Amino acid sequence: MDSELQGRLRNTQLPYHSAMIPLYEAVVNSIQSVEESCSLHKTSFRNHSIEVSVHRAKQQQLISGSTFIQPIDGFEVSDTGIGFTDDNWNSFNRLDSLHKIKKGCRGIGRLMWLKAFSKVEIQSTFWVAERKHCVTRNFNFDVAYNKDKVDAPIDVGDATGTIVKLYGFDAKYASHPKTPKSLEGIATGLLEHILWYYIRDEGVPQITLVEAESGETIGLGELLEQHMHKSAETQKFTVKDNEFWVTHCKIRASKNKGHTLGYCAAGRLVKEEHLKGKLPGLNASISDADGEFSYAAYITGEFLNERVFEMRVGFNIDEEIEGLFAETEITFKDIREAVLPLAKAFLGDALNENLAAGADRLEDYVAKVAPGYRPILAHIPADELAIDPAISDKDLDLLLHKHTYQVEQKLKSDGHNLMDPKAGESEDDYTKRLDQYLEMADDLKSSDLAKYVMHRKVVIDLLEKAIERNADGSYAREDVIHELIVPMQITSDDAKFKRQSLWLVDERLAFHNFLASDVPLKNQPITSNNTTKEPDISCLQIYENPLLVADTDRQHASLTVVELKRPMLKGSKPVEDEKKDPILQALNYLRRLREGATAKNGRPIPNADKIPGYVYVLADLTPHMINCCDIHQLTKTADGMGYFGYQSNEKYRAYIQVVSFDGLVAGAKERNHAFFQHLGLPAH
Repeated sequence: MDSELQGRLRNTQLPYHSAMIPLYEAVVNSIQSVEESCSLHKTSFRNHSIEVSVHRAKQQQLISGSTFIQPIDGFEVSDTGIGFTDDNWNSFNRLDSLHKIKKGCRGIGRLMWLKAFSKVEIQSTFWVAERKHCVTRNFNFDVAYNKDKVDAPIDVGDATGTIVKLYGFDAKYASHPKTPKSLEGIATGLLEHILWYYIRDEGVPQITLVEAESGETIGLGELLEQHMHKSAETQKFTVKDNEFWVTHCKIRASKNKGHTLGYCAAGRLVKEEHLKGKLPGLNASISDADGEFSYAAYITGEFLNERVFEMRVGFNIDEEIEGLFAETEITFKDIREAVLPLAKAFLGDALNENLAAGADRLEDYVAKVAPGYRPILAHIPADELAIDPAISDKDLDLLLHKHTYQVEQKLKSDGHNLMDPKAGESEDDYTKRLDQYLEMADDLKSSDLAKYVMHRKVVIDLLEKAIERNADGSYAREDVIHELIVPMQITSDDAKFKRQSLWLVDERLAFHNFLASDVPLKNQPITSNNTTKEPDISCLQIYENPLLVADTDRQHASLTVVELKRPMLKGSKPVEDEKKDPILQALNYLRRLREGATAKNGRPIPNADKIPGYVYVLADLTPHMINCCDIHQLTKTADGMGYFGYQSNEKYRAYIQVVSFDGLVAGAKERNHAFFQHLGLPAH
């Protein structure tokens, strides 16, 4: 060649994931050779053919699960084109040849062969007008190639055409995960890369892929019929005085992985990007009267031909440009923004149906599952709420949470700017900006409150589920319910305490000086009792400013103990044993807490033995539990779901309330009913 081949090869890059490009180059060369023949002899593409044979090594390799296949060793591409005429031969031997520049070719495709294959054999037959018959060139092309050592053409052959044999497929390319291994995979990839030839007006020769050993065949024309959902449509558009063409295709959904935008040069697919999230309504599933399809747009134009990299694995085009050249230089963003409106018009009703279905999905989710998001929906751009109707609740919640965060950030930013009127801003404009800010702030506060109410609804639903009988006839352990109310083995000083739902028992428990959950008394700073006894929940409340109390500056306080028992627990023995009597057990916890009772800061509580004590026992009203209540002389509640009373014994001085789990759920629902109703949530 007229340039140092080995040096040029070292400077030529072919990514391992682009292993099929050498084959695609060979096929495109064959298509162009057929084009030359048709142009010269005024014949039709239908009179020509291209065959791609797949040759495999003898050993087998595992490609997925238990599927074995023989690895690819090489390809053989044969065509009935014009062949290696003197012009084509001279072009082949000149790197960066301009022979096919009008077709977008750069004259380096054959370098791709030697990047992935160790050897190339070429046999080409072409017509020589002076001799009035065909001659054939036979030569090998490898890193040691020297055109001067190639034998002269011989007078053999009666039909034009070329056979290119690519041998010794480099293992790093052949085994790459993105390299197709099956005949169908190879055929599909080839079709996608030369699709432009099939949808253009001129047509394409008949192209067939063959397994050399088994004889299995796949025709690209038949494969196209399986792929294509509808006939393609082509439109011309202009970007900064440069003409482009976009070809819209609807491809059967089962044959394509997603919606794509392809940038082509010289009839080959060079760059492909997914359209997910770039065109509202273009969801994973989209359909028209003929069924589901995937959308593909292929862009062509002289600008792309000029900017394609030598190896045709990308373009010398920026994604976006700012500054001096922004007005004149064309970017991918410019092209994309020109194509998307055309795609929207092409897809028409299919997009609108998806948008309507997505809006219904969003409305249903917000109304029934997450009403906390409703106040901020008006502050989210409409196109960003064009969701896929098939989106899961989890993904939809994450999406809305992300937008809520963005609205919060904007609110903070606007808040900082609000204090500084803009230059030249009128009083009316400033007032309008202030009103908009306050409206957004109010909506966010409403959203936060709604989310908290929604959280309460979820907790109540979980509690209701937890007290149901399991399939095996058993009931949940008490620690399951304990964790719903407040995490175990923590105090109110721990970070995990924020997970508490003490409002299930009593809203007032949220206002405390110290609270412990399943913590030994000796480890609690509010008592000097040194036992290892562990109340389920123990709480000290201190009232800084008591009302209607004797005129004194002394702090007043109360102690609360909550005892939980497993649903439908049996075997209680009233008064006899605190381990078997939940009421007695809770009263004794309260008695021990009073011993040396102090505030969290260590200050003693005066008359600790006389401060009010509250005992809650959460347990199902089994016959044994009812017996305990009777022994302790408690009164049944009006709804029949619990008992209450007062223990006047000096050791206890306690108000007692026994609440069944059904009563706990019913009470929580009743107290929150108005909030649930306001949000449109079912209360039962």
